[in-house]
Order: sequence, then structure tokens, then C-alpha cells
Amino acid sequence: MKNLITDVAGVLVGHADDAKLASGTTAIIFEEPTVASVDIRGGGPGTRELDLLDPVATVDHIDGLALSGGSAFGLDAGAGVQAWLTEQGRGFAVGPARIPIVPGAILFDLFSGGDKNWGRFPPYRDLGYAAAKNARQRRCGSRREYAKSQRRHRLGFRDHRGRPCGRGHCCRECRRPRDAW
Repeated sequence: MKNLITDVAGVLVGHADDAKLASGTTAIIFEEPTVASVDIRGGGPGTRELDLLDPVATVDHIDGLALSGGSAFGLDAGAGVQAWLTEQGRGFAVGPARIPIVPGAILFDLFSGGDKNWGRFPPYRDLGYAAAKNARQRRCGSRREYAKSQRRHRLGFRDHRGRPCGRGHCCRECRRPRDAW
């Protein structure tokens, strides 16, 4: 184990970014429908379909997650991930239709540089689709990989030690399940 989210069997992660835009999207795809939960913090959360994670909701699983830059425009990334999952025949069955459940969250990176004059539609739906298509169970999100991306983007995010970073994840194996309250 390398303490990465991709250490968990069935979790695939993909990323797509646009150097001209200076932003990007990460898709987390679950090979099997997965139960999920969330804890929202901060004064201005930007989220998509997180209400579906409430234990009393009709939907009891998700198919993927979309994490994106772009502020509120980045919420479109979830539609791209959802489109890719639809092509794979995934989703919550509603009669003959299947609806992939893809909650998401965004961060504000509109001042990170890059060309934000994208025209009529922001590019985040396409970035979400590309990120889902790129999803693999492999080492991803390394400090070096993201630093290369940020050199192209000139974002300059740094961790507490001053090292280039931007996205992070962690995996911890539990020896026994715990009851949730």
C-alpha cells in the first residue's frame, strides 16, 4: 500500500486539465456502485447532488465523484462524468432508464490565471468526460505530476513545507468496520 485512494480495489481516478484555462477536473469512478457520505465545511460550498448522500434519500449508492476547479462553472464537470458513465451502461435504474449518480464539488480558481473567456459554454463538462475516460487504478495525483501541471498553469499552490502540490488523497485500511451513528 502506498497510502493512496487507488490502493482501494475498485476505485479508479482520472484527471484532465487545460493549460490555456489553467484549471482541471478529477473524476473518481467506482467499479461497483458505492455507498458514500460527506461532511461540508466552509462558508461558500459549491456542490452537486450532495443531498443524495443523505441516508434517507431514495438513492443508496453513487457511481462516481467529480472534483473540479472553475467555481460554479466547474459543477458542469459532473455532467461530463455522468455522460461517460451513461455510455458504460452505469447508473441508478429508473424504469428502463439508468441515471449515473455523480455528486461533486468545486473550488474557486477563477483568479489562477488562464483564459476564462471560453464563450457560450464553459469547458468543464468536456474536462469531466475526459477525466472519467482517463480513470485508472494506478498511482495518481503525485506531487511531481501535479507540479508539472501547475508549472504549465503557473498556479503555484504549495503545501505547508513549500513543495508544489494541488490535489491530495489518502487511504487508510481499517481492520474492522465500525458502526456509524
